[in-house]
Amino acid sequence: MVFTVATTYPERTCSIERLVTHPKLVAATKAGTKTQQRRDGIYGFPGETFDLEGETFVVTDLSRQRIGDMTDEHAHAEGYPNLEVYKQIILSMHAGMTWNPDSLVWVHSFAAKLEE
Repeated sequence: MVFTVATTYPERTCSIERLVTHPKLVAATKAGTKTQQRRDGIYGFPGETFDLEGETFVVTDLSRQRIGDMTDEHAHAEGYPNLEVYKQIILSMHAGMTWNPDSLVWVHSFAAKLEE
């Protein structure tokens, strides 16, 4: 199987300020334990920055992933202890949602922006 890295993306579907909003996830991002956010659409592009409570973060990568290809490692990067906890919380947050392994999501990877 061959994978390619996209250099062009579809249009943004939501503001980057909405990428990480839940207080616990904001805290995990600031602590460096959350480095990814999966969304249905595109919230930010590589190189773009966003602020969380006075700290600046930069999107380092944007890729597509089948939700069924997630692992415990991916869930940990999302700020959760494992995939089962991630799955339960996501399903509880989105009433009526089912876990469809073939659903595609956008994976936004990010890191604290280093001072220049």
